[in-house]
Amino acid sequence: MKKIILLSLIFFTLIASNSCKKSLDVASSRVVNEVNYWNTLEDARAGIMGVYGLTRAALADNNGHWIYGDVRMGNFVSPVRQDLKAVVNNDLNASYPVVNQLSNWRRFYAVVNAANTFIERIGEVKKKDPRYTSNNMQVDLAQIRFLRAFAYFYMARIWGDVPLILTTHDGTFENRPRTSQGAVLSYAQGEMEAAALELPYVYSANDLQQPGQYYNQGSGRWGGALIAKLGAYAMAAQVAAWQGKYADVVKYTRIVMTEFPARNPSLIGSGASAYNNGYVSAPTLTDPAGIFYKQANTANPAQLFGLSFVWDNQDAAFTGNIESLTLAAPVVNKNVPDIYVPKDSILSIFKEPNDARFVIDTTGITYADALTKQGYFTNFQGRYPIFAKIKSIMGGEKDPTFRIFSSSILLTRFEDVTLLRAEAYAVLGETTLAINDLNAVRKYRYNVDQVGIRNNDQNDYTPYSAAKHGPVIEAIFKERQKEFMGEGHRWYDRVRYEKIKQNNPQFMQMISTGAIYWPIAKEIIAQNPLITQNSFWK
Repeated sequence: MKKIILLSLIFFTLIASNSCKKSLDVASSRVVNEVNYWNTLEDARAGIMGVYGLTRAALADNNGHWIYGDVRMGNFVSPVRQDLKAVVNNDLNASYPVVNQLSNWRRFYAVVNAANTFIERIGEVKKKDPRYTSNNMQVDLAQIRFLRAFAYFYMARIWGDVPLILTTHDGTFENRPRTSQGAVLSYAQGEMEAAALELPYVYSANDLQQPGQYYNQGSGRWGGALIAKLGAYAMAAQVAAWQGKYADVVKYTRIVMTEFPARNPSLIGSGASAYNNGYVSAPTLTDPAGIFYKQANTANPAQLFGLSFVWDNQDAAFTGNIESLTLAAPVVNKNVPDIYVPKDSILSIFKEPNDARFVIDTTGITYADALTKQGYFTNFQGRYPIFAKIKSIMGGEKDPTFRIFSSSILLTRFEDVTLLRAEAYAVLGETTLAINDLNAVRKYRYNVDQVGIRNNDQNDYTPYSAAKHGPVIEAIFKERQKEFMGEGHRWYDRVRYEKIKQNNPQFMQMISTGAIYWPIAKEIIAQNPLITQNSFWK
């Protein structure tokens, strides 16, 4: 499998390397001879795995997913890295290699070009290989359309207006001006919804939309590895929320919350189970082999949409996972983390009693303790509290001298869907429904026994009250801040919150002037004269 992915990555990356050349100036070329590619079912599988691989690489490169979403004006600060300090302070014109590279959207257009190529050429496989069925092609195309839409959604949140390119121009990109963010987001939402209609609920499980085994692999291979129907709806809800289309958020999230428990009975339980009606228990949230972990040939459907680094498949990495930024002694043999949450911030965020996500260790803690300890933080008594919520080290093996990580880049899960719907209900004036969804998450996080598992006693958690928690919309975003810390949501949540409240003049000025977006890399503008810089960064 890894060989297939590697070859397809090389193929698509080399195609994408010509992406800044005008199609009229370049002779037709192909990285792989047309006679030798787009002929067999194996070519189709390599192609689709390659687009997934490029998507993962786009987010993991330079730890971009977390720098974009968690480091920028967020909860984390950096004790030593000046480039990360610049991002924390929104100084995105600073001349640091990482900042410059994250200003370049080229790796996302590698995803787009690979997807466009697949869409344009996959019909050739259908004609040439009778093993490649119409249903197989339909499901493949739905995934590719979703991944292309996801790339555009991701770019639109970072840069605002971006060129919308839906054809390959023979393996190269024609210079195009930027398309309005509104048009790009509308396209992304529509494509995700259309893809969801054609995707199965579960792969290789005799789903009506994908009967039989998908590429001769069982359902365990694909659960949490490929985008399925409910993951597509969950991501469409994120796109709708970013646009303020909250009626659509309700529509998509209602589908997920209705169908997910019915389609995943193995994840439904009570008491001490890892998953309770689709919600993750606090121990599972912080376990090295919990929701952020994906083993080979073992499904993790609770990852509604995630991009996995599977140790068993030799996909684990030294960087491109949040652990490479956050972990240090006593969890790994690194003296100082690249980023951490200061103690005063932790105490101001996690100030409710019996929050199972935060427990102060009052005594010294060993390496073994750090891996098994429940809660987001360890070494709280030390100079730098270590954010150890996510710590899938060597596939769960306990070796602090060998820092290789296998956690997934988790884009959405059931708690995200629930709190998105709560946000939508609050904005639409359905306060009671919003509170119900907020409490649905809270009841698995606030417990007298500090283990994050709700028993039958209704008094084991404190439900939302306006007197204690403030206006419901504020309580929802505070809960998101705690629940998704370190998952790349914080910056985007903050932008949505400020747009809803509109009571922060400084942030509203950032929105109106385009300061919420990243500058576009100078080399992009130099290569394409039709691209203009975001106004705030000129």
